[in-house]
Amino acid sequence: MGPLAGIRIVEFAGIGPGPFAAMLLSDMGAEVVRIDRKGARGGRDLLNRGRRSVALDLKSAEGVETALALIERADGLVEGFRPGVMERLGLGPDVALARNPRLVYGRMTGWGQDGPLAHAAGHDINYIALTGALEAIGERGRKPVPPLNLVGDFGGGALYLAFGLVCGLIEARGSGKGQVVDAAMVDGAASLMTMFWSLRSAALPGFSLGARGEGMLAGGAPFYDTYETADGKWVAIGAIEPQFYALLREKAGLDDPAFDAQFDTAAWPALKAKVAEVFRTRTRAEWCALLEGTDACFAPVLTMDEVPDHPHNKARGIYVERDGVVQPAPAPRFSRTPGAIAGPPAEPGAHTEAVLADWGLGERIAALRASGAI
Repeated sequence: MGPLAGIRIVEFAGIGPGPFAAMLLSDMGAEVVRIDRKGARGGRDLLNRGRRSVALDLKSAEGVETALALIERADGLVEGFRPGVMERLGLGPDVALARNPRLVYGRMTGWGQDGPLAHAAGHDINYIALTGALEAIGERGRKPVPPLNLVGDFGGGALYLAFGLVCGLIEARGSGKGQVVDAAMVDGAASLMTMFWSLRSAALPGFSLGARGEGMLAGGAPFYDTYETADGKWVAIGAIEPQFYALLREKAGLDDPAFDAQFDTAAWPALKAKVAEVFRTRTRAEWCALLEGTDACFAPVLTMDEVPDHPHNKARGIYVERDGVVQPAPAPRFSRTPGAIAGPPAEPGAHTEAVLADWGLGERIAALRASGAI
């Protein structure tokens, strides 16, 4: 039983960050019921693991009323449509909160519920472009590089939505009142950049981002970057602190006096070239044998095929095999009420009648089936 055991969430099926937020809540013990549109196709999307599916015709009055009946019995709601879509369906916050005043209504969008871009289409790359995150990522003198869709969709979106829902649920226990959580990826991505705003104001040499690829944490420093090895693989170095930097120099043989001035940013490009030459002299396995597990702040750059078998990942059980599929285990970890994967991704509508019965709506099943709403 996870820490959210006893919490009921209604999720309106979507893609990307909304399902990931719902997955996180399910992994932590919440009972999450996903409402799919009747006739929707399924799939093995791991973001949909751990919940049951109810398929409803949301264009019918009976389908909408059934969704509202489920919402009445829920503690929270997750939806990821453009602003106004839920309102047009008759399932907007005003209607939902009138039916269930304690409901925490979570809304996931890219641009937010208001503002001049609120109704425009977009994706992760657009949201992080607008917040300064994308401009800073990439090599010196080259174009910005999308960091997968981790910063907008999942870091700035899903995690903030899940955090906001849990905050709202805690507050509602005391006040007895629900509220709307407006989780926008632009807001979350901007929040993730807080440290860099701090570094920008401090103006410490090498610490602020500066031009793309020149800041210390952006790959500009010789001691904080990735390097190719003799066998064409890669390693990552992050020896920022002076004692860690000294150990890296000792073990890697970086004895050139030019390395003494660690934060001489003007010397960084030349020093990076020297470090690159050194790392090309050994294979990745050889560097792992020399540096892994030391305070030199080292790690091999692993592929997705490699990560489940790394000794540290195996020891902690970071990846698990469930229903024949290798996938990340629930995180974070709790000492007394650990999370767990509640089940595989469900086919749309696989649990419609079971959920309606479990949530006290069993008497409606026959009529809903006859009307075509389910």
